[in-house]
Parts: sequence; structure tokens; C-alpha cells
Amino acid sequence: MNLWHCPTIAYSGENDSQKQAADIMEKALADLGIELVHIIGPQTGHSYHPVARDEIERRFNSIVARGRDRNPSAIHFTTYTLRYNRMHWVTVEGLDQHWAKAHVDAQWQANNSVDLQTSNINALSLSFAPGECPFDISQPVSIQIDGKDVKAPRPLSDRSWTCRLVREAGIWKIGAVPNGLRKKPGLQGPIDDAFMDAFVFVTPTGTPLSAEVDRWARGELDRAVEHWRRQFRGRARLVKDTELSAEDIATKNLVLWGDPGSNQVLARIADQLPIRWSATGIAAGERQFAGANHGLILCAPNPLNPERYVVLNSSFTYRDYDYLNNARQVPRLPDWAVIDITTPPGSQYPGKVSAADFFNERWQLQPTR
Repeated sequence: MNLWHCPTIAYSGENDSQKQAADIMEKALADLGIELVHIIGPQTGHSYHPVARDEIERRFNSIVARGRDRNPSAIHFTTYTLRYNRMHWVTVEGLDQHWAKAHVDAQWQANNSVDLQTSNINALSLSFAPGECPFDISQPVSIQIDGKDVKAPRPLSDRSWTCRLVREAGIWKIGAVPNGLRKKPGLQGPIDDAFMDAFVFVTPTGTPLSAEVDRWARGELDRAVEHWRRQFRGRARLVKDTELSAEDIATKNLVLWGDPGSNQVLARIADQLPIRWSATGIAAGERQFAGANHGLILCAPNPLNPERYVVLNSSFTYRDYDYLNNARQVPRLPDWAVIDITTPPGSQYPGKVSAADFFNERWQLQPTR
């Protein structure tokens, strides 16, 4: 549905095996009432047919000449995560449940009104930059959201306008998302999301709870350093747990390697994480895992700085097998995973995944499923 906002042209060579991708999108768009322009190069493989190329160029030139509609009157936006949460003047700021379909239909009218229909959304904002607000600045704006009326503030003299809405106890009102620990844009997981921003690998210097788990964690650390360089052309910064600075805590996502015995930073926060790891083992709610042969991978808000992530024993979660095709290079683990290290790390997983799941919207364990 998001392609409703983006003029779209598909091209395929008639004999190209990858034509199947455009065929799938053509059907998916048709199910939403959108007819895809699909130009096909006759008797052509994975290359442009000259006639087809000219036709594509003609269409693109027309689209570019029209220019971008910066503030369309109607918005149709779907997302499954707050990492990707904005379409033009609508920004989704809270979900009832991540990884379930969330959708908003929004439309503004010249009579200073906005109509909104939402699903799986509990907070959003509407915003027009200075000079772009379409409303009469001398009048308030009326909002109807999910069939209920809300009186919104007036636009400002510079013709900007911002309105934040939050749903509490089933009722929409003007206001921001309440304070407290919750998934929010840029801090919503999964594990791989922590590597979308500045991070530092924090290495252990202490005595591990389990020598076997320590060997596994150090092996995964070495692999993470090597593969960050191989895949992202960068050198991951390493700092010892005894030398981590206040500036690093304030400005970076912390990737802690080891266990609460070997890594003193992990030891400081272990009892504040949603999954507990101690000398007796790993406790994920009622599920218990032996500490001698299980390691924990996890992302969560950092108790030392809840505006940043803490990650345990992981870099990006896709592995060697997924290097075969960049379409496979997507997150392979959710917010947490308990790893049975008696199965050695391989090309797809860091060991046997004994349990894994997403945390809920409050960064707490989901009920056992």
C-alpha cells in the first residue's frame, strides 16, 4: 500500500528469471486496487531492451517534470515497526503490537479538518513544516480519529502545524506518549537495529561463570569484528569493560560480550534486564537454561542510559549462508535468543537456538507461546 505514494514502474526482461518478483508485486498491488505499470522487454534476459528503455525514460521524465507532492491531502500508510514510521505529514509513534500490521488512513480538508482511521496504533503525530500548512491559521483544526472528535491547536503564524495524539484506555486525546519504558522509534528492536547507529564492543576482562560459554562468546566476538569489516567495510571499536567511559554510555549502543562474571558492565545491569543471567543459569520467565552450556543474546534499552540499546553477545544476526544473496541479509533473530552452545556455531546460527522471541511493547517477556 505504501507504493500508493510513489509513482512506480516495473521492468522485466521476458526471459529473466527475476521477472517473478515483479509478477508477485503486480498481483499484490492488484489486490489493493492498484494496477502496476509493468514494462516487459521481449525476448530479453536480465538487461534492458532498447525499446523498453526508451518507454521507461519517457515515463520517468513525465514523473520528474511533475515533481514531488510534499504534502498530499491523503495518506495511506502501513508499517510493522517503528523503525519505519513516517509517511509525509503523518508519523506513527506507538504500536499496540510490533510485527503485526499497523495502518493509518489520513486526509486533510481545506476547511481545517483532518480525518484519521487507524489500526494497531496508539500514538501518532501530524506535522507540517513552516510555510506548508494547508489550513487557515486563524482557526482551530478539528480532527476526527476512529470516529471520535478531537479539537486540535491552531496552525502558527509561520504556517507550521504540529499535533500529537495518544490513545489511552481506548480514548484518543491530544498529548504525547507517556513517559516510561516502551518501544519507540529508534528503540524498538530487533537485535540488528542496534547497529543502525553508533556502537562500541565492550570486551570482558573478568572470570567467566562458564569457561565453555566464555569460549563461545569470545569466538562470536572475533567473528563479529572480522565480519563487520568484511560486510560493512568498517572497523568495530573495542573497549575493555574496565575502561568504558561515561561518554560511550551516553552516546553509543553498548555491545557487551561475555557473561555477568566476565564482563563487569553486564554484571552492573544483569538484574535490570528482562531476562536474568546469573551463576545459576539463564531465566527467561519460567523457562530455565543451564548456565554451563547456554549463552544469551539480547537487545534492550540500556539500564545505564535508556535512550540507547544494550546488546549481549551479538553483531548483525545474518551469517555466512546469507552472503549468497543480499535479499537474505535481513535480521535472523528477534529481540532475544538463548543459545545452546553444545551445537557449534555455523553458517546460519550462532549455535542451537533453544528459545527466542520479541519482547512486548514495554520491553518485557511475552507469555510463553
